[in-house]
Amino acid sequence: MKTGRILLLCILAAALVSTVVCNNVRGPTDCCFSHYPRRIKKDFIQSYYVTDERCTKPGIIFVTKQSRRICVDQNLSWVESIMKHLDEKNF
Repeated sequence: MKTGRILLLCILAAALVSTVVCNNVRGPTDCCFSHYPRRIKKDFIQSYYVTDERCTKPGIIFVTKQSRRICVDQNLSWVESIMKHLDEKNF
């Protein structure tokens, strides 16, 4: 009988430890799951930042003047031109 209680106690302890460990895992916060398909005017964009390197789909997140976040493909020429414009403006 004591062995059964000890085994049950060990299983419960393992379950509690595993939930604590799983909740402390830190992952990326902002990732792109799809890219906005259309071109955006540079006058609408206030800032940008690059997605975390741990994201499965890399991209750039543009922040509009209305605080909306839009994921775009970082390899498009118009995206690179907007990023360059913002960098020069903020420099």
